[in-house]
Amino acid sequence: MVAVLTKIFGTEHLELCEDVVQDTLLHALQVWVDKGIPDQPAAWLFRVAKNKAIDIIRRNKHAVSFDFSDNEHVLLNSGYSMAATMDDFWQEGSMKDDMLRMMFACCDPGISEDHQVTIILKTLCGFSTAEIAKAFVTTEDTISKRLYRTKEFFREQRLKPAFPSPAALAVRIDAVLNVIYLLFNEGYNSTHAAELIRRDLLEEAMMLCKLLTEHPQTQLPSVYALMALMCFHASRTDSRLTAAGQIILLPDQDRRKWDQGLIRQGNAYLNQAAGGEYLSRYHLEAAIAYEHCAADSYAHTNWQQLLTYYDLLNTLYPSPITMMNKAVIILQLYGAETALKALAVADIEKKLSSFYLYNSLLGELHARLGHVAEARHYFQRAMRQTRAEAERALLDEKLAKLS
Repeated sequence: MVAVLTKIFGTEHLELCEDVVQDTLLHALQVWVDKGIPDQPAAWLFRVAKNKAIDIIRRNKHAVSFDFSDNEHVLLNSGYSMAATMDDFWQEGSMKDDMLRMMFACCDPGISEDHQVTIILKTLCGFSTAEIAKAFVTTEDTISKRLYRTKEFFREQRLKPAFPSPAALAVRIDAVLNVIYLLFNEGYNSTHAAELIRRDLLEEAMMLCKLLTEHPQTQLPSVYALMALMCFHASRTDSRLTAAGQIILLPDQDRRKWDQGLIRQGNAYLNQAAGGEYLSRYHLEAAIAYEHCAADSYAHTNWQQLLTYYDLLNTLYPSPITMMNKAVIILQLYGAETALKALAVADIEKKLSSFYLYNSLLGELHARLGHVAEARHYFQRAMRQTRAEAERALLDEKLAKLS
């Protein structure tokens, strides 16, 4: 809804658009409790938001300056044509394109990539500041400041959501893909205390990426590679939790529950990603995910091939997260002591010391080496860094096993 409203009012009125969405959802909560959820809840929400937008224009015709001068908006200036024109903005067929236009508008070169991703996750995907902070491995205060600065930029520049030119597309596509990637990751391993996997976010991320694969201007190798990566990861969703919501680690997952249809789709997208000369990080991460899906058992995983992919990934796109994941592969090939040394050489302690998975990994490595005190220290630190009940239960289990 924010994408459509911003197309109507402009990015300079982004907070107004967010308020309309919030009011619409609040109204739905009040009405649906009494009368029940309508047969078409999305259409109901769109209709309410559309009517609220019309009311805003009528109430603020002389008090607020809305730019309705272009051909697409000019008929909003007249009370006779306003309602029919507003209907045109809310056509179901155009809403998906509106989402893409808004995403690209948020990726303006005048905004840093971190700020681009932050504003899109907050305004279009409904992320909380806590969820975004986890995605960036940073603090909520930092995220709040990014949001404020970006909204100030929008107010000053008065940007119109529009699909970028071919030249601008090359600059902005990386940021858009990063947004989709982070959205998928939040669905795959959620910050919500009681909901480790959020299927709604997985589906939304895959829907957005599929839109890119279907638009002629964005049928790019990196887009196909990201789609492949998400298909491979999503294929394992049903095997990652018990019926009681407990985490099932990869070695213990029932591979018969893996969605072979999604794996086949991932293979097809990965083949489409093979064109071109640019090797994106999504190509390499998709190749890594493919190796896990291709193995008929955990023991038969091609760890050496995975190490090769991680070496290349760290060479082309170095990051502390990549080094952490590489250490897991080193653990399988050469043992816990070598994995610990690899993490020490990488010198990523400062960057990942507040990251739950990093401390959980350190705890696991020390536990395997019989370093009980160190293992307990890192498991307890990881416990303080996650709100997810399933993750905390897994850490409790690991702590209980320490002798």
